[in-house]
Amino acid sequence: MSGHSKWSTIKRKKGANDARRGKIFTKLIRELSTAARLAGADPDSNPRLRLVVDKARAANMPKDNIERAIQKGVGGGEGDDFAEAIYEGYGPGGVAILLEVLTDNKNRTVGEVRHVLTKFGGNLGSSGCVSYLFEKRGLIAVDLDGVDSDQLLEVALEAGAEDAQEGDGSLEVVTDPGGFEAVRNALREKGFPVASSEITMQPSTTVKLEGDEAAGMLRLADALEDLDDVQNVHANFDISEEEMAKLA
Repeated sequence: MSGHSKWSTIKRKKGANDARRGKIFTKLIRELSTAARLAGADPDSNPRLRLVVDKARAANMPKDNIERAIQKGVGGGEGDDFAEAIYEGYGPGGVAILLEVLTDNKNRTVGEVRHVLTKFGGNLGSSGCVSYLFEKRGLIAVDLDGVDSDQLLEVALEAGAEDAQEGDGSLEVVTDPGGFEAVRNALREKGFPVASSEITMQPSTTVKLEGDEAAGMLRLADALEDLDDVQNVHANFDISEEEMAKLA
């Protein structure tokens, strides 16, 4: 897979074992409310909301919490309107970092992001400094336990998938954003266990990291994800499975 980074796989594993469930729910509530505010409360007619609802269910968010967040977004409850923003910068080894943010105070958020980047050996860049290195893509991970990977790949490609990579017990299927739901639905209809699915920013090139730079980049990514206003962290680093085993 051209430009594939292991960061998506790392995040998926962290999410499955992350004890900080409250922080995850807080971020999801913001996403649900914002999606509903922008395009309505019906997931059937609001693809963005439908995707966030799926993400919330995968995180085991209670149904009542999901519904309250949606109603808050369309005016059924009081709360702040969060604005979307993109921040760009660099991490250890020159890694490109792209942050998707939802904030009610951009001055506060940019200060927090700058502080974390500086603390962990990175720096905040200007708008457009790294965004050209990323392209929006659908990413669907399917567990391969007991699954015929050849059949899985055939179904994915027939449904419109662009690429796929097998590794670490799963097959990651890449799609054009417009064909994302068609591929995911085709896989589910055939009974394949979709572990996660998202619209993400895929890097066109990667930076291989080892040793202290690899460890520092992982600490930086964790610290950025811990910020309440940061919804998604995209980065073009690549750390080998051998190096990950050492760091673990």
